[in-house]
Amino acid sequence: MDDISVLICDDSALMRNLIGRIIDGVTGLKVVGKAENGKDLLDKIPQFKPDVILLDVEMPVMTGVEFLQERKRRGIDVPVVMLSSVTTEGAAVSVKCLELGASDFITKPGGTSVTLTISDVSVEIVEYVAAYGGAYASAHGKQIPEPDYFVHQIKLKEAERFVLQKKGEEAGKANLFTQTDLQKSKEKSGIPLNTPLWTSPKKKEIAVITPERESGKIDLIAIGISTGGPNALREVFSKIDGKIKQPILVVQHMPAGFTAEFASSLNNLCPLTVTEAKDGEKIENSHVYIAPGGYHMIVEEKGFDKYIKLTQEQPRNGHRPSVDELFESVAKIYKNHSLGVIMTGMGKDGAAQLAQMRKEGAWTLGQDQASSVVYGMPKVGFEMGGVQKQVALKDMAAEISQLALEHSLR
Repeated sequence: MDDISVLICDDSALMRNLIGRIIDGVTGLKVVGKAENGKDLLDKIPQFKPDVILLDVEMPVMTGVEFLQERKRRGIDVPVVMLSSVTTEGAAVSVKCLELGASDFITKPGGTSVTLTISDVSVEIVEYVAAYGGAYASAHGKQIPEPDYFVHQIKLKEAERFVLQKKGEEAGKANLFTQTDLQKSKEKSGIPLNTPLWTSPKKKEIAVITPERESGKIDLIAIGISTGGPNALREVFSKIDGKIKQPILVVQHMPAGFTAEFASSLNNLCPLTVTEAKDGEKIENSHVYIAPGGYHMIVEEKGFDKYIKLTQEQPRNGHRPSVDELFESVAKIYKNHSLGVIMTGMGKDGAAQLAQMRKEGAWTLGQDQASSVVYGMPKVGFEMGGVQKQVALKDMAAEISQLALEHSLR
């Protein structure tokens, strides 16, 4: 197997080193170079030929935004994941970066406790590097394991770090848990050293679901999406038919503080109205609602009207908002009068409840493997029998529009 090569660009030496340790501590990932600013990065891309770039926003000489502008001008196609600050300004700049061609963003730790909090985003860093870098590397002839292979490793380390902290070890030592430490841990546990860190799951037979009722008119469209989602949603909503009457509810895994800006950016390119969802608001036709980061979004029924309810119940499938939460409420209230769509993303969030929607008689679509940055959520949804039809990203807007118009509101 080949390594996914990573180039880190941040003006903070501390941040470059901390992120570099996380990446180099995962088998199959390799930091090939580090840059201090956008200009330095431009000079180093031809030298190191990375599969993915981790890019800070605010830097001297050339900022992340200026780099993306120059990247576009030069036709550089290496995927870029932004390292963004959790501020109102940071959210606006992050969304602007998506518009300029960045693949996604990670909220990076800040303040005096950066060495302690970097571990809080280590799983996300590895997930995004593995997803975007892996897709690029595979497209350029490398043999790369599935993204789950990399994420499983970092989760093992996080579990070990938790154990060390419980035993009273220094936080710093726990955060610097390395591959060597993992092997020692195996020895202590009596696990053979050659035991693989992760084995690819066996291919599952596709479940067959017999709906309890025939699919009817579509009153609501629900979309669940994760890794690879920001640009996929831009693709879909820029091409969606403006004559669609059904409301569209979207759960995109995204941090709190960023979804309002993201919704606003989608509103600028979508023929339908797009807003961040608000608790208690009535669901209106021809309107797209984006679940706020940090809140589950579900549908409530009051009389003949439907409303959005936001909750901060415990994360589900590791996420809040969770796609399962949305799909579960849609299956219960709309039964066979809805369309469920599951798209690119790691893990299984939304898969089980998409299958439930299908059992109730809902129409369902899933993004296909070839066009997914990570074929995780749509894969599990398909295996569980919840996906009627797999669709390429380039055709998703047309497929949704056709179904919505052909099976318009009752």
